[in-house]
Amino acid sequence: MDKNLHVVYASDDRFAEILGVSLTSLYESNKSMEQIHVYVLDSKISEENKKKLKSLSRAYERSDVRCIPAKDISEELHMDIAVDRGSLSQYARLFISSVLPENLEKVLYLDCDIIIRQSLDELWNLDMHGKTIAALKDAFSKWYRMNIDLKPKDIMFNSGVMLINLKRWKVQKVEKDLLRFIGSKNGKIQQGDQGALNAVLSHDTYCFEPRFNSVTIYYDFSYKEMLVYRKPPEFYSEKQIKKAIENPVIIHFTTSFLSRRPWVEGCQHRYACEWMKYKSMGPWRDTPLWQNKKSTGIRGVYIRLAGKLPRKLTVSISGFLQAYGRPVLNRITR
Repeated sequence: MDKNLHVVYASDDRFAEILGVSLTSLYESNKSMEQIHVYVLDSKISEENKKKLKSLSRAYERSDVRCIPAKDISEELHMDIAVDRGSLSQYARLFISSVLPENLEKVLYLDCDIIIRQSLDELWNLDMHGKTIAALKDAFSKWYRMNIDLKPKDIMFNSGVMLINLKRWKVQKVEKDLLRFIGSKNGKIQQGDQGALNAVLSHDTYCFEPRFNSVTIYYDFSYKEMLVYRKPPEFYSEKQIKKAIENPVIIHFTTSFLSRRPWVEGCQHRYACEWMKYKSMGPWRDTPLWQNKKSTGIRGVYIRLAGKLPRKLTVSISGFLQAYGRPVLNRITR
């Protein structure tokens, strides 16, 4: 069993402290690993925050966090790239094959907004069945697939946790295909970098168990509500989702209109206390939580209205907007 873990994050300066909490959980939960190598695709992280990240690896007697200047997708393609989700820094991971050390054959990519609760032994040594990546099957309607040139039942995955066969990624020329796809859409892609990854790798993805990427939607909705809300053509079983909630290996604090994330004041997520635990163990322990900024415009009006409607009606209306409204709007405006 391979005990040398190679992990990749991508971050800008604003999310450096969130990355720090994730990094603390990584080191705490994987003390059995012989070595943990961490690479950060750096989108202008301050020197002060870089020092804090490196202080973490040294505190756990691991090799220094290696910050690698992130490539700018807009400069690479000589066009403006629309940010459909997150920030432009997330596009940095599309270039992993050209910026990471050449001798790497496998890496685990992690978003900053996650914590690791258990050893990553099982995930790191997962049988990927010959695929380029292993990831979480995501719950999106067929209309999302159509917007990125996929068929109604093609796999759509969440790119926040990806086990990547880097050797195969290079052989398959994934980076080149990603840039070509983004260019063909004039830089306007549904779900941004994640949409591009899905478009290129849908047929080259092994879907692992949801306990390896337990996303917020599992906690905000019951299983039946989730199917109504997202309307996926096919999905995990209720038993698998329950296991992901009760005993997750990785918790992914994804955005949700029904809840806040743990670094924001007032978060009620089931595992918010665990995120706070890891925060208290790192160099950002004394930084205050972010203030909750109320959503404005149409989104803000809807969130306030949803809080007053009966639960069943809120889920039904939200499901219609999520499954049909958003992808249709994306198609019209791109």
